Amino acid sequence: MLYTYLKNNRTTIIALLAFICLLSACGDKKKNKIYTSIANDESVKPSFLPVKGIRYSEVRRAFASGVIFNEDGYQLEPEWHLSFLSDDSVNIYNPKRKMFVNAPVLFDHDSLFNVAWSWLRLRKLSRDSIIFQVMKVKARKLMRDSSIVYMTLYADDYIKNKLHTSPAELMKPRRADTLFIRKKAEEAARDTDKAFSAREQATLKSKTPLLTIKQIDNIGDDDKREGMLQDYMLPEYNISIKNAYDDFSYGFSVRINADGSLHYLRSVNFIYEEFRDASNRAMRGIVDGYFKAYIDVKPGYTLGIPHASFIIVNVTGEKKKGK
Repeated sequence: MLYTYLKNNRTTIIALLAFICLLSACGDKKKNKIYTSIANDESVKPSFLPVKGIRYSEVRRAFASGVIFNEDGYQLEPEWHLSFLSDDSVNIYNPKRKMFVNAPVLFDHDSLFNVAWSWLRLRKLSRDSIIFQVMKVKARKLMRDSSIVYMTLYADDYIKNKLHTSPAELMKPRRADTLFIRKKAEEAARDTDKAFSAREQATLKSKTPLLTIKQIDNIGDDDKREGMLQDYMLPEYNISIKNAYDDFSYGFSVRINADGSLHYLRSVNFIYEEFRDASNRAMRGIVDGYFKAYIDVKPGYTLGIPHASFIIVNVTGEKKKGK
């Protein structure tokens, strides 16, 4: 009798089993997903209680373009490690103190939070991952068009036991980042105005005691405590030349091409119009004469790709004294 029932109602039973499996799958997905503002459901206030105590590490910080570099060559780097203690408290790593500290979490509206004194919009929350949009706030006003940075954090347990890797490995630049830099390097080779900052900045080495080079340290103490050793966006150097043709002092920008060649660009100081042509000739002569003869140059690199970049130089010349 049971066999006859199953045989006659085979289609109905299969449909019922498929429906049950669908409900089960949806339940698992919902359990892991917990919250996403991408679903445009802002009627529910997000809560961090479902992920309380889970340790997360930031594995990717990227622009809205999906890459970690902007057009100027600035690189975003992931650095957050945290776990939520409640809806109003987070335990987060402080790089200055080199320890985990507790910080406040304040909910504003529309998935907008102030987490450890940073304005963030929660885009996704699950036991495996969190996505934040970094919000730019100026004079208490939300700058939506300027909020173009996104942070992705993975649970440490998810990284270790499901992805079978490490946070450091996930933080490495991706193929899209390399393709972006390669394209920019090719553009800079065709159009010198499109040179951009090198992550591994160009290096200058004097070939003679008559010329000395010293890089200016523009990094503040706070940045040094956080591990920043140099400002790679626009390196600046003091260069002194002995036995020069005359006494002089100039400040100007220089482009260093991918082959290491140096090219004068423009003065960084105000010059009266009547002296402009003569000053430009003098500064260009310093680059084409002294620099090319007395300095070995290694071009700047980003992700192992050489490309044109800019530097600022402050040059002083000391005329050879007579006997």
